[in-house]
Amino acid sequence: MTSAYQKMLALWGEVSDLDNANSVLRWDQETYMPAKGATARGKIISTLTGMRHAKLNAPELRAAIDDALTEVEESSIEHAQVLRAQKKVNEANCIPADLATAIAEAESNGLVAWQNARKESDFSLFESQLIALVKLNREKAAALDPDSPAYDVMLNLYEEGVTEAQLVPIFDELRGELAPLIKAANAAAPVDESCAVGNFSADAQRDFAMLIAKKIGYDTEAGRLDKTTHPFCTTFGAGDVRITWRWLDDDFRSGLSGVMHEAGHALYEQGFSSDLARTPLFNATGLGMHESQSRLWENMVGRSAGFWEWAMPHFRTAFPEQAHCSVEQMVKAQNTSRPSLIRVEADEATYNLHVAVRFEIERKLFSSQVEVGDLPELWDNTYRELLGVSADNVADGVLQDIHWAMGAFGYFPTYSLGNIICVQLYKAAEAALGDLQAPFAKGDFAPLLGWLRSNIHQHGNRYSTFELLKHATGEELCAAPLLEHLKDRVSSAYGL
Repeated sequence: MTSAYQKMLALWGEVSDLDNANSVLRWDQETYMPAKGATARGKIISTLTGMRHAKLNAPELRAAIDDALTEVEESSIEHAQVLRAQKKVNEANCIPADLATAIAEAESNGLVAWQNARKESDFSLFESQLIALVKLNREKAAALDPDSPAYDVMLNLYEEGVTEAQLVPIFDELRGELAPLIKAANAAAPVDESCAVGNFSADAQRDFAMLIAKKIGYDTEAGRLDKTTHPFCTTFGAGDVRITWRWLDDDFRSGLSGVMHEAGHALYEQGFSSDLARTPLFNATGLGMHESQSRLWENMVGRSAGFWEWAMPHFRTAFPEQAHCSVEQMVKAQNTSRPSLIRVEADEATYNLHVAVRFEIERKLFSSQVEVGDLPELWDNTYRELLGVSADNVADGVLQDIHWAMGAFGYFPTYSLGNIICVQLYKAAEAALGDLQAPFAKGDFAPLLGWLRSNIHQHGNRYSTFELLKHATGEELCAAPLLEHLKDRVSSAYGL
């Protein structure tokens, strides 16, 4: 390959190294960092962000990209590498260095403020940091694309090509179709959930969850599990993809679903082609696709009858006091539906309504219809409107998610995009491989993982989410399969 292309890759490798160093610091901040290290950590992250920004704006990298574009073959993977690098450089050139470092420091400080506010259930401890984050991200949006609405720009940071106008009818469809289903489930006789509730030690839950994660394909020699306030997955480059979790002592479903969710993210990133390491394509495509991978393993696999046919003996061994539980009981307990307060613990059917709450609030926040100080009341009112419940405290309300503390405005809608995509992908995999419940019942998840590796994971971010979806399924984005799937699951659990 050409010298210009190789020079571009070498320079990009340094950008990638700084990204990974930043990821290590952020992972530590959310897992092991002592509280008094917060201020210094913010400065360190800000410095590294400034170094990264300078490298992206360096004339040497720009020249290497321009020269490489004239030399690589159009439509080749090398061409895709150069185009992806060019896009990132163009974005960086739009953002002043002082704004980039200010955002990085505000995100670090915002995370600590959010953790304290959540612990004390006091929104005022986070309010000023959130005001700063909203202001800085509005400035970022204006710098990136002054001609587009700020919220559209934020959405595009997480899913390229998505607009608020495109999302509104999707959420309207989800709300309209799911509301009667949830209402019918809540009017039916309650499902017996006794096999999922009780006293579950953290150690036993961790061991069981990791047994599952490894069985579905998570490579623990290239990753690890640690506890945190809000579960996440992070990558430090090839060979190091880490996941985190939290758990409830009285209901094992929260911990297991969280680990399967994050393991799904990790399987995606462990599946990038090794040839892409330290290059512009060594990354996931849009977060709608990323969330489809986590939700696929958490829901399509982890709540299925075939999965529990295999997993139930291991569950009984891990929790002997639950030895009386049957597979049928467990599957029903995994597929209950009722309005709740916490998104990450929501059932499959109500989950998208939790996302809709956040979408509605972000729309109003970035169009200046509301201010940050209005958010606790707006949150409660929107929850009452969409789910019929409201929190007794802000820790279970507006402070429950980490995303805004990280400046991740526009991220939430990708969860619902992921829910839609994961069902489309699962059905396409079954069309190619045959019924997957039979191998699941034998503990064989390799066919599904292999199909995902071939059709999704290996490509990194060479293609957009919607290009990958089209390649893998032959379909455009469509909510109908998700809605059909949810109706089948909930109806089966409640005998509707």
